[in-house]
Amino acid sequence: MKIILIMLVCSFTSGTCTPPLVMNEKFDNMYDCLMRGYEESIKMTKEVGKEEINKEGLFTRFACRQITETNT
Repeated sequence: MKIILIMLVCSFTSGTCTPPLVMNEKFDNMYDCLMRGYEESIKMTKEVGKEEINKEGLFTRFACRQITETNT
């Protein structure tokens, strides 16, 4: 089993989220996926910037999900 990271940016103001962004990297354990999720959340927050975050009430969400890989 591998684990994938799924990221979203949501808005308190509009009550909507961006379509899920599935990151390319696959993780061997939940801990590593969670750590990357927090790192990516900080990165996304900095990229969007303070003004836009405050104006739109933006926040990040992420989830780590197990996937089954097939050998093809």
